[in-house]
Amino acid sequence: MATVLKKGSRGELVKKLQAALCISGFNVIQDGIFGQITQEAVMAFQKANGLFPDGIVGEKTWAKLPSEDTGLQASKRAIDTIIVHCTATPEGRKETVDSIRLMHKQKGWSDIGYHYLVYLDGSTHAGRNVNLIGAHCEGHNAHSIGVCYVGGVDKKMKPKDTRTDDQKKGLENLLKNLKKLYPKAKIYGHRDFNSGKSCPSFDAKKEYKDI
Repeated sequence: MATVLKKGSRGELVKKLQAALCISGFNVIQDGIFGQITQEAVMAFQKANGLFPDGIVGEKTWAKLPSEDTGLQASKRAIDTIIVHCTATPEGRKETVDSIRLMHKQKGWSDIGYHYLVYLDGSTHAGRNVNLIGAHCEGHNAHSIGVCYVGGVDKKMKPKDTRTDDQKKGLENLLKNLKKLYPKAKIYGHRDFNSGKSCPSFDAKKEYKDI
């Protein structure tokens, strides 16, 4: 049972709440004191996430709040779409944000096109700043977050769902946390916007429909 917090509450758990609110784009002072400003931020968060805005942090509100250790920040852009990609690099080959950034810069881009990259070990790494428009899905970049996993093709460069078990877990956790930041955003695969592409080599829209 989650600890209930409300106006007048104090302590480390309130600081955790305030940190989660900041991550979600509702800036409050992280002083451990649940005052009027924190209450107003909680109510705004609840309203944005389809919860009754009573300003009381119970189990349902805690479930929607991102963990303070996710390292994710809410974009200042209006986000309505999260698009899943693959790097289209051979199965098992290690790639990093820096190596993909180099590939994209060689194409003439200013930076890596994706906002997040999930490595073979399932760890999530930040790419392009989320406040900047990505370069990952033509016609849909302005209001989207681009998420990518390393892999997506076999040794012969044929489309294949090469996600490791760790990547599957890491990608799912990343998407769940992004949905907490952007509750109205819908999750798609790159191929849902371009019938000529197989990326991300699995049906992301179907797999993540319940997130």
